[in-house]
Amino acid sequence: MGGFFGVASKDDCVFDLFFGVDYHSHLGTRRGGMCVYSKEKGFNRAIHSIENSPFRTKFDKEVQQMHGSFGIGCISDFEPQPLLVRSHHGTYTLTTVSKINNTEELVDEIFKNGHSHFLEMSGGDINATELVATLINEKENLIEGIKYALEAIDGSLSLLLMNDKGIYCARDRYGRTPIVIGQKEGAFCASFENFAYKNLGYHDYKELGPGEITVITPDKCQTLVNPGKEMKICTFLWIYYGYPSSSYEGISVERMRYICGEKMAKRDNVKPDVVAGVPDSGLAHAIGYANESGVPFSRPFIKYTPTWPRSFMPTMQSQRNLIAKMKLLAVEDLIRDKKLLLIDDSIVRGTQLRETTEFLYDCGAKEVHIRPACPPLLYGCKYLNFSRSSSEMDLITRRVIARLEGTENVSQEVLDEYADPDSEKYAVMVEEIRKELNFTSLAFNRLDDMLDAVGIDHCKLCTYCWNGKE
Repeated sequence: MGGFFGVASKDDCVFDLFFGVDYHSHLGTRRGGMCVYSKEKGFNRAIHSIENSPFRTKFDKEVQQMHGSFGIGCISDFEPQPLLVRSHHGTYTLTTVSKINNTEELVDEIFKNGHSHFLEMSGGDINATELVATLINEKENLIEGIKYALEAIDGSLSLLLMNDKGIYCARDRYGRTPIVIGQKEGAFCASFENFAYKNLGYHDYKELGPGEITVITPDKCQTLVNPGKEMKICTFLWIYYGYPSSSYEGISVERMRYICGEKMAKRDNVKPDVVAGVPDSGLAHAIGYANESGVPFSRPFIKYTPTWPRSFMPTMQSQRNLIAKMKLLAVEDLIRDKKLLLIDDSIVRGTQLRETTEFLYDCGAKEVHIRPACPPLLYGCKYLNFSRSSSEMDLITRRVIARLEGTENVSQEVLDEYADPDSEKYAVMVEEIRKELNFTSLAFNRLDDMLDAVGIDHCKLCTYCWNGKE
């Protein structure tokens, strides 16, 4: 998915920028980038691949050589950025967290308006950040351009734009992804993750609302466009994406996961010997379950963190499956002859969890009960790059539904039945998934319980991937 960080400081910003960006490394594995601005030397930018080594090691030289009072940087799971742009708005640098569903329509319209070309990335895709820059440049002034980009894009868009005046911060118009502002003496910062600036001496200043545009300088944070009222923040930020020390809309990720696990335990009737979580995001859910149920928490899997520190995976599915197996090490003494209840954040394709379950049986487990921390995923996400699947048939739920219904072309009415945890079709689907993946038992978290665990108004939470409702 990706994340970003920006600093406007009276002093040199590079140290804060470097570590602030590094604290977003859990959000992407493809590329990292930094750009700084100083009055003396202008813009200085660097982008590196971080597929085979982490951000910090790739930018060690740059952090020694870059100097400036303004800086933005990013961790990207797809396109190279930040981009350095020269236009009638002057020179600026731009980084985004986005998913653009109407790329072709926007590009066709831009060509009609006289734009000459886009630079294609390997694979033929257009860099989403370049497309956003082009939309911004369609308008006469920078703020109108940013507003236009937020409104024109079908999907989601949050961005940081830096020029010689400051850093402009724009949150997605429905708040699907976050931007928070931190402050310390002589500096403001903007961040996807609020924990990223705490160890750098900043304190919470404000969280941008949906569609809000602000500009930060070393002296102030000024709102340029007021926030809208409608919010649809991604619920998966709490279930999976977010780092445990993060909070969104004032709700702690770690605490939400504890509550989520508690709610699952209250509805369960199995009697396992131990409760365990699939590292990393399943651990907190499992702790909550164990605390509520009284069943001991155990760690039969240990993640090998020296070389697999990050939670995200390569984009190729074959590599993902292999690496998922390689980075988890089993503690066989905690598995043998045990009835295990295992909590993962979700089931997407099912491949990894099936292999994990088979491995547990091979290690001597008596039973393996699976409890995903969210409901069955019935729809591919339209708003975040949760998965780069080319088809919803990659989801195990949709494959099972197609088998049960005899067709992949299932009506919305039928899908609504499969999304209802109290329906017969839902029960049949879950049982088919259980048999296919060879679990002793399978029970998904309920949507209402999961949303209650977040603790903000349900109408402010996006639930599209579970029930298809925008």
